[in-house]
Amino acid sequence: MYNFQSDYLEGCAPLILEELIKANTKQSVGYGEDEYCAKAASLIKDTIDNPNADVHFVPGGTPCNILAVSSALKPYEAVIAAESGHIAVHETGAIEATGHKVITTEGVEGKINPLEVIRVVEEHTDEHMVKPRMVFISNPSEYGTIYSLEELKLLRKICDKYGLYLYMDGARLGSALASKDNDVSFKDLGELCDIFYIGGTKNGALLGEAIVINNDDLKENFRFMIKQRGQMLAKGRILGITFKTLFKNNLYIELAKHANKTADALRYVFDAYNVKQYVETSTNQVFVILDNKVVERLKKNYLFTPWGKYDENKTICRFVTSWCTKEEAILEFAQNLKEALR
Repeated sequence: MYNFQSDYLEGCAPLILEELIKANTKQSVGYGEDEYCAKAASLIKDTIDNPNADVHFVPGGTPCNILAVSSALKPYEAVIAAESGHIAVHETGAIEATGHKVITTEGVEGKINPLEVIRVVEEHTDEHMVKPRMVFISNPSEYGTIYSLEELKLLRKICDKYGLYLYMDGARLGSALASKDNDVSFKDLGELCDIFYIGGTKNGALLGEAIVINNDDLKENFRFMIKQRGQMLAKGRILGITFKTLFKNNLYIELAKHANKTADALRYVFDAYNVKQYVETSTNQVFVILDNKVVERLKKNYLFTPWGKYDENKTICRFVTSWCTKEEAILEFAQNLKEALR
């Protein structure tokens, strides 16, 4: 069975494995204070063109969200997210478990609606309610859609007006930045986001994400939070080596380009057989509407994610490609789809 359920199903990019092997018997200090983490952080700062940013490496995406929200907000403050946002749906109430309310709003194809942000802030008027303090977005969204530079600038303007932090979940950030429709740069993120993270787990790393803090007010004692939340690896060099390799010679974006390219090929296959997309995307997530009988036939040879019920006879399905999805797998899928549609 070929698996299209996610983009972290393989190990890691060969170059990362090579670098890990090279450093395997060398000694280094622990807890992210090693030379590899320092070099990786320096490369990331250069990439976002912000030498004053703080960069921290942690094992996974949910810890990034927990750390970003819980470190920035006071106990009575809340975070605003689209109703499909990862922190609202797929993290088992991790944010609420830290004592912070997630205020969900109706999104637009997975993206937060700026007007809804304003509505939420203006409806929370006094101390009898939680105080909205942060806007959570993910790029790409849960539906594979990306934010334009204009959209990010508008959100930044709203956040500045209402005293909100702008936080970006970047689990699949590489796919967004490598999209043919993208006009946002790493430098833009260094200027517009108070805090964001660069996802490695879903873009060719064995594990790991890089949290980038641009706002000076959020930097102090962040390592205390990392340790307290159990996310400070003793062998932090694993993450340092990983991100040093990803950000050397643009490997991070090159891996994401491959994922997007094979997703484009998958979209071409669906289009060729008149399978309707549920939402138009240009990243490595493909959402289509399939007849339930076709879904059952495809399940014999493939793993993918039934995303929701479209109607009584059809299901929304998600297919995800990765940094090493083979073109042969797409060609074989095309033949199986053809047979399943008969």
